[in-house]
Amino acid sequence: MAKLVSNKQVILRDYVSGRYPTESDMYVKTSNISLKVPLVQGQGEGPRNVVLVKNLYLSCDPMMRFLIMDTSHYKMSKYDYCTPGSPICGYGVAKVLDSSNPEFKEGDLVWGLTRWEEYSFITNTESLIKIQHTDVPLSYYTGILGMPGKSAYAGFFEVCTPKKGDYVFVSAASGAVGQLVGQFAKLAGCYVVGSAGSKEKVDLLKNNLGFDEAFNYKEEHDLNAALKRYFPQGIDVYFENVGGDMLEAVLLNMREHGRIAICGMISQYNLPEPQGIKNLLQIAFKRLHIHGFTHRDYDHIVPKYLDFVLPYIRQGKVVYVEDIVEGLENGPAALVGLFTGRNFGKQVIALAHQ
Repeated sequence: MAKLVSNKQVILRDYVSGRYPTESDMYVKTSNISLKVPLVQGQGEGPRNVVLVKNLYLSCDPMMRFLIMDTSHYKMSKYDYCTPGSPICGYGVAKVLDSSNPEFKEGDLVWGLTRWEEYSFITNTESLIKIQHTDVPLSYYTGILGMPGKSAYAGFFEVCTPKKGDYVFVSAASGAVGQLVGQFAKLAGCYVVGSAGSKEKVDLLKNNLGFDEAFNYKEEHDLNAALKRYFPQGIDVYFENVGGDMLEAVLLNMREHGRIAICGMISQYNLPEPQGIKNLLQIAFKRLHIHGFTHRDYDHIVPKYLDFVLPYIRQGKVVYVEDIVEGLENGPAALVGLFTGRNFGKQVIALAHQ
């Protein structure tokens, strides 16, 4: 008989739209779960393609904002969306306890889409990737070796096609993606400036992550003037994570034939209506190339990316700053904090250390 254990979960209370999420939009409950993939009645084997995992690390990502809103009018492909009364969905690192999928066996370490609970039955096994490199922290697979790392690499090298000597600007530069884009830009021989929301984050960018310059956007009353100060010759590459006023100012400061990679626009996620953008004629005047992208378009580059980044990690030439909170019960506060800049680096929730 399969062993029953308690399973702590973070449950979505109701859809959240047009405002900032709060901790009260989620609640923690405990249920029971069987530590065995269930058998199909009358058959000797379980349903195919079901994997039971013990979640070790859960990832807090801005894109999760879309997973907790009513998206009946639009859904991004390849995601499991949250429904009220069910656990929050997101990326995580886990250990396989049981599997009816022949590609996964007990003891395998994986990363991919899971749920905010101690144990999960995963049916969307196409999202699971086996972890082959365990000489680096497992939590890195929520960040530098997971979805944010793939986003940074694809957005910068595949979309922005940087050249040595380019002037690069990164917004939300101390976050999970931005901190990597800045370091990749330096490896490519670029001049890079980042924006962040506190003095401590600005110091991190300049003193620990190798950015040439950085500024606190909250202290700048004129973003256009700030960018002119840091980029008197203009910007070649802008890695967009923020949107809104920052994007308006960037358009005024782009050089001709500049490239903009639209990774996200966190300033817009919690507004009842998106903010209209001014200065759009600059796109025509300067013949700008603006390209929206998603990491889901670049699954095929993961082996190439790992070959690129793992040696730099092992040599200490690329570093990754994490903000790890312990315990699933602290997950709601960690997720909500993303949208007010409370996190310092990549936000991770640790559930178990194997």
